[in-house]
Amino acid sequence: MSQKAKEAFASLLNPSVSNVPEYIPGKTTSQIAAEYGLDPTSVIKLNANENPFGPSPKVVKAIAEAANTASLYPTADASNLRAALTKYTGFPVDNIVAAGPGMDSLIDALNKLFIREGDEVILPAPTFTYYGISAAGLGGVPVYAGLKADYAVDIDKILKAVTERTKIIFLCSPNNPTGNVIAAADVRRLAEQVNAIIFIDEAYVEFSEKGSLCGLVNEYENIVIGRTFSKAFGLAGMRLGYALAPAWIAQNLLRVLPPFSVSILAETAAIAALEGSDDMTAGVKAVREERKKLIVSVTEQTPYKAYPSEGNFIIVDVSPNTSKEAVDIFLKNGVAIRSCDSFLNIGKNTVRITIGTAEMNKKVMESFGILKKNKKG
Repeated sequence: MSQKAKEAFASLLNPSVSNVPEYIPGKTTSQIAAEYGLDPTSVIKLNANENPFGPSPKVVKAIAEAANTASLYPTADASNLRAALTKYTGFPVDNIVAAGPGMDSLIDALNKLFIREGDEVILPAPTFTYYGISAAGLGGVPVYAGLKADYAVDIDKILKAVTERTKIIFLCSPNNPTGNVIAAADVRRLAEQVNAIIFIDEAYVEFSEKGSLCGLVNEYENIVIGRTFSKAFGLAGMRLGYALAPAWIAQNLLRVLPPFSVSILAETAAIAALEGSDDMTAGVKAVREERKKLIVSVTEQTPYKAYPSEGNFIIVDVSPNTSKEAVDIFLKNGVAIRSCDSFLNIGKNTVRITIGTAEMNKKVMESFGILKKNKKG
């Protein structure tokens, strides 16, 4: 193809694409093994907030039994799953929307509903970067409001960032990557003072001992809660999320979501996961216990600062090392953790570590010992 032809076709590209920030995921086990010359089975993967305990055995069995139905289309609106979610959440079917792939599809759909060229979305950063990526792809403008020194959400900064073009405020509770939660009183303050939609990402809520903010959906017509099966239920590979929303928003989300976005296997897996929620609860309890132990171990046995967290991960300031140096040392020891460099407003010395099993966390502390020996200064 000639250069002239390439340029002609390139002119068809939506100009908004050039404004879309890059999403940087954690490396896969195979990528890590190839780069560091490791046996893939020896790599401890703690860089993507996946569930180290995996899905419930009931889920695995249900997927296997449903495999021969993979040639069929699922229900267009995941009605069976939505019915199952009413029992888990206490919300009526009309307030529930399920979609794939993951919660990302619901973020995309929400942006489709409210974002026009030049409209703004507010993100208290550091936070999950996909909110801004999704909005930018539609011509929206991400506006970043910094957090407080302890990483708490700064409501005053958010309110100062609001303009007549503000359409959505994205909040993550527990926040990724910092692990802190936002208070219901702060959300109420926003809901009552802004003419915008407030989306609260509760991907990690099951791991939080402070509970959910979903009750606010019943109080306000501009609050939407996002949830996922990727974390506590151990179904990241199934790519399935759901929203709890006022009926008028839920109705419109269903209009803009692709039909059949939840596969038969994903729906089967999610329903089985909800029915086997005792297994999920046991896994969550184990993660909470290991989270507490890991924070204490880092605090007492290393010179680094571990922050409190309500998620299935913690962040650690590894100064004077950079996050990239720490990640490299951990990887050479067979442990994959996440550098926070790709998150805004967090600096170059912070890493995020998914909470693993007791054995995995021993390896994490062993890696911190190696890092300490390599400490600069």
